[in-house]
Amino acid sequence: MKLSKKSGFILIAGIAIAIFAGLWLARGQQVDEQEQLHEELSIAAMRLENSQNNEEISAQQVQLEKQLSQTISQLETAKAALSQSTGSIAVSGTLFDIAEAIGVEITEISSSQLSSDSLGGITCSVLPLTVTVEGDVADIISFVGSLNHDFTTGIVKSVAMNIPETTCEETASANIQLHIYTFQGDE
Repeated sequence: MKLSKKSGFILIAGIAIAIFAGLWLARGQQVDEQEQLHEELSIAAMRLENSQNNEEISAQQVQLEKQLSQTISQLETAKAALSQSTGSIAVSGTLFDIAEAIGVEITEISSSQLSSDSLGGITCSVLPLTVTVEGDVADIISFVGSLNHDFTTGIVKSVAMNIPETTCEETASANIQLHIYTFQGDE
């Protein structure tokens, strides 16, 4: 069967159009697939970023839990230290031991009634003491320093020293205001 040139041209043009239409549809599908894959890649990247953020948050949570544990441990240690006995006899015994070791003489110890106060945010019982000592000026100063060091739950509030003239035979003396703290109970 013989086709005319015009028919052959139309046939070739029709086949070319069909091929181009097929290529156009294939390219359209390829673009759609590419867009869909790009969206899936964006979603996967966001999930990966969220996963990494979750890992960072988890690591930060572990670190904060560790800090909380250490803080609770320190609080328990402080509570235990503050829970030691503040009986006047025990405190007086410690005061006399320190005085003897330093070389000063305690001439008077007096205390007023227990009160409550907050120390570092913890409610504590406070035993206010007034201690009068006599001795060399350097020994009295050393005694006050030892009070701050040896009474871990005590604070020297004030020291009033009486230093006699060098021509007198009197010894130096000091009135020391000391507060001993003890833990009252769970917060």
